[in-house]
Amino acid sequence: QVQLVESGGGLVHPGGSLRLSCAASGNIFGIRAMGWYRQAPGTQRELVATITRGGITNYADSVKGRFTISRDNTKNTVYLQMNSLKPDDTAVYYCDLETLKVNYWGKGTQVTVSS
Repeated sequence: QVQLVESGGGLVHPGGSLRLSCAASGNIFGIRAMGWYRQAPGTQRELVATITRGGITNYADSVKGRFTISRDNTKNTVYLQMNSLKPDDTAVYYCDLETLKVNYWGKGTQVTVSS
């Protein structure tokens, strides 16, 4: 019943920017946080950034100073502004919604940073 709809992925050159969006819908109870994770080929999924309902943020060291996470609690939507993108940022980015009891995941959106 809960669905996460992601948008904003694509192909950019190094140094470029993208803004990802993820809107959660459905019967959601007890939202604690929303966030973004990513998975590159041959690697495990890793945390990119999270933000709690109260606005507390957490970033992976590799993206600090370049990425900014924000949210609209009313819309149950989370955003990820990605600047100064590097080829190593290439991955499938997954939206995550953390509730009191369970985590919900989006289907993922591809971000490719290439010359």
